[in-house]
Amino acid sequence: MHTGNSETPDANTQNFGVVYKKTIGNYYVHTDGKVIPCALSNRLRKQLIYPTADPHSLRPVVQAVREIEHVDPVAIGDQVRYIDAQDGSGLLVEILPRRNRLARKTAVPMPGAHSFEQVIVANVDQVVPVFAAANPAPKWNMLDRYLAASESLDLATLIVITKLDLVTDAQGRVDADLLEMVAEYQRIGYPVLLTSSVTGAGIAELRQVLQGRTSVLVGKSGVGKTALLNKLQPGLGLRVNEVSQVTGKGRHTTTHLEMFPLDFGGAIVDTPGVREFGLWNVNEDDLALFFREMRPYVGKCKFGLDCQHVDEPGCAIRKAVTAGGISPRRYQNFLKLKDEG
Repeated sequence: MHTGNSETPDANTQNFGVVYKKTIGNYYVHTDGKVIPCALSNRLRKQLIYPTADPHSLRPVVQAVREIEHVDPVAIGDQVRYIDAQDGSGLLVEILPRRNRLARKTAVPMPGAHSFEQVIVANVDQVVPVFAAANPAPKWNMLDRYLAASESLDLATLIVITKLDLVTDAQGRVDADLLEMVAEYQRIGYPVLLTSSVTGAGIAELRQVLQGRTSVLVGKSGVGKTALLNKLQPGLGLRVNEVSQVTGKGRHTTTHLEMFPLDFGGAIVDTPGVREFGLWNVNEDDLALFFREMRPYVGKCKFGLDCQHVDEPGCAIRKAVTAGGISPRRYQNFLKLKDEG
């Protein structure tokens, strides 16, 4: 989304930064070691409507202007241009093009209403699903949903398992069932880190893969994120948890969000209120493309791209399940997601 320069009184007052925090009507931009509180230009709340006819037959002039009422046009992680108000504050006038975004569907307030895309975080380097090894037991079907959603948005994923100490015996042996599940995801191609905030296991490795990257944490409360973040950086989990207590109520998800810089480089965002995090605007016919182990078989079925991979004869994906190339559990979760679509 772009705006013109007519609002800028002086080219020297143009500044660029990254939105690290936002509350209702306020945006906090990090730039050159400073944090600048900014308001939003009214121009960013408007959508320009252009002619829909052949572009060669009409001059590309704006036909109408529509207010953006449904979603906040600014997301955490956005690179923005702002005007310096010379009093320590600024005015956001441009959102630079996004590399990518983590989005969800908005809730539908009433029958007949439509959902809209709600961008949670922009310019993400990796999505980090966090699950506990025990207490609570990991819900692998939820992880598959997170992974498919990340694949649909072309986002890298790092799976983090916490509370490793709860499934490790006195001889240091880890629960075999957990290791079997970890190996399954690693075979598909997903990196998995086993961590414990009690013993410190995996903390150094996690710090290394977070360094220099913008990482988005997804996962339910109670999995040990606060303790894990405190272990990574003293006090970080407590700061994140303060924000999470507000955003976890769901309706505040996009109005109270914050990205936290890491002392060792990079930044993290927790998204406890993203209840609808999942597949946005994805055709169910394309769902198999977002299961990595199924992707090589797409188009190789008897009915080609028309195959739904449910009960059709000659389905390459179902043959791969029978042959052990695709996990029956993952295949069942794939079918459940198709039904939801």
